[in-house]
Amino acid sequence: MIVKILSAAGSDFSAVNYNDKKINSGKGELMSIKNFPSHIGLDSSQKEVANYLKSISISNKVKKPQFHAVISTKFREHSKEELTNIANKFMEEFGYGSQPFIVVFHNDTKNNHVHIVSSRVSKENGKKIDDSYEKIRSQKALAKVMSEMYGIENNKLEKLLEYRFGSLKQMELLLANHGYKVLNKEDGSLDILDKGTVAKTIEENQIDFSVKQEDEKRKKQIWAILNKYKELNSNKVFQVIDDRNENHFTARNEDQIKSSYESELQFVLKQNFGLEILFHGKDNKTPFGYSIVDHKNGKVYKGSEIMKMKTLFDFTEDKIDKRLFEELKDFNLRNEDEKKVVSEFF
Repeated sequence: MIVKILSAAGSDFSAVNYNDKKINSGKGELMSIKNFPSHIGLDSSQKEVANYLKSISISNKVKKPQFHAVISTKFREHSKEELTNIANKFMEEFGYGSQPFIVVFHNDTKNNHVHIVSSRVSKENGKKIDDSYEKIRSQKALAKVMSEMYGIENNKLEKLLEYRFGSLKQMELLLANHGYKVLNKEDGSLDILDKGTVAKTIEENQIDFSVKQEDEKRKKQIWAILNKYKELNSNKVFQVIDDRNENHFTARNEDQIKSSYESELQFVLKQNFGLEILFHGKDNKTPFGYSIVDHKNGKVYKGSEIMKMKTLFDFTEDKIDKRLFEELKDFNLRNEDEKKVVSEFF
């Protein structure tokens, strides 16, 4: 889930007309209209909406009063109704809760997304609404909304850092899998970035590299689980290709294309036992190793110390588009023939 604040525009509120064209072409749907007078509602014309926004935005100090934002989810992970609810709560958290604004759902890209249009001039006092550090504040506002609505924990980073690691590389891999980036500083400390901003700075001696006596016992338990379930589930690994640019809703350049490696066995291990497989690799090439994240016990193991990767997984040349992969994971299959094809693929 991402939010993007578009550049401030002039006083004609062109974004209202832009979204109205999307609606008229069948590529958009007006989902919500908040804090307008009672005579302006979902069935009002774009001219009525724009004129009202203009009327409250008259200011000698604010030459570009239009506020225009986009909230987008990956593929179809959130419905238009869910995105509308998220947008309404986001505006409240972001300081626009009392402002008149519209929410329009767009279905013209691979990502479900909504556009929000409002005024930067406060309806209550005629002053400009604070726009300092908008990018950072918008990300934090959306993160808080998602936390409250879907239980995404604000202290996720702190919990991840409580895990015990075999190496610094394992920590970097686990954090990267959850959207963080680790930068090594000249003084030996580590900056942990979240969406480009420093979320936390730590010293390497704060990382837990300890080995406990019960680790050996746990490794034997994990080996038994792997040995059993690689026979019960497909261990065929295929490459999932994501060539979309999430920030601009367009295709990525060739050097920006992301990929991951997935299998049915991975899914079962994580769902049933809290054992997450993280592959090690570079430049979208076949992984050369893997780690096992034991979420139940907060420990990351070097995979080869438990079971050799070639014994556990069967890497193939098969590739699949990220969007199709998400649809397959939903198990939204219409008949037995489709189920048979998918079963054979996996």
